[in-house]
Amino acid sequence: MIRFGPAGWDYEDWSGKVYPRPAPRGFDPLAYLARYFDAVELNASFYRPPAAKVAESWLRRVEDRPDFRFTLKLWQRFTHERESAWSADDVKAARAAPDAFARAGRLGAVLLQFPWSFKREEANEEWLRDLLARFGDLPLVVEVRHASWNVPETYGLLAERGAGFVNLDQPMFRHSLGPSAVATSAVGYVRVHGRNHQDWFREGAGRDARYDYLYPAAELAPWAERVGALAAAPGVKDVFVVTNNHFEGKAVANAAMLASMVRGERVAAPPDLVAAYRDALAPYADAVGQGQQALLR
Repeated sequence: MIRFGPAGWDYEDWSGKVYPRPAPRGFDPLAYLARYFDAVELNASFYRPPAAKVAESWLRRVEDRPDFRFTLKLWQRFTHERESAWSADDVKAARAAPDAFARAGRLGAVLLQFPWSFKREEANEEWLRDLLARFGDLPLVVEVRHASWNVPETYGLLAERGAGFVNLDQPMFRHSLGPSAVATSAVGYVRVHGRNHQDWFREGAGRDARYDYLYPAAELAPWAERVGALAAAPGVKDVFVVTNNHFEGKAVANAAMLASMVRGERVAAPPDLVAAYRDALAPYADAVGQGQQALLR
């Protein structure tokens, strides 16, 4: 199954772009997104590992969408804070949410997202091996951004450990890893970050500035082909396509476009989103509101 969805759902700048403004009483943004998409990548877990009871509350909010899956970033303690070894308590905290999702049959993948500075060197390879061993019972996917990892040994290691390789689109910099369609496990994974070169590498640029980018259809078309290739790869059972260019809901618009391209049919999208990105979405999506649930897939 190929699932599409954005990275995160709790953004103030999505009001009036993705979510209705003003929001009706009792409005739940996660449940709302789950009417249109079948996956979401959890961002908050990168900064602080959620408790099991928090994950269980998210599960309740999508319990009427049985095909919906959560993917989540592993806590940055394991990917960005590598000056000292992690503890058993660190592992316990990091596992609370993914284990809760797994018990419910809703865990799609756990993302190990490394920065561009994480190059293929002996110490970093050893760090990665240790992580794959410690969390290996979970469906792991690994994102590396430096081109030094683009060697057969990397893909062999991931395949041996049953971990997926993240195929990414990112603003290209010196020795940046380019687009690919590589599958090393039963989980195929795609992440698109936008191509805002100007702000991606600018010192002092905030999160919103770096992820302010709307892909035109011509740039998404090759990714639709790669997604199809991943789905057809031997041994792949699930493919996740995550859009991370979140500013002002652009990730949601591009997720809808990619879903339409891959499925070869128009998709339902939030009315506010279709209005905000009318030109981009016109060939791909129809506005379907809360009162038209029978029209949603």
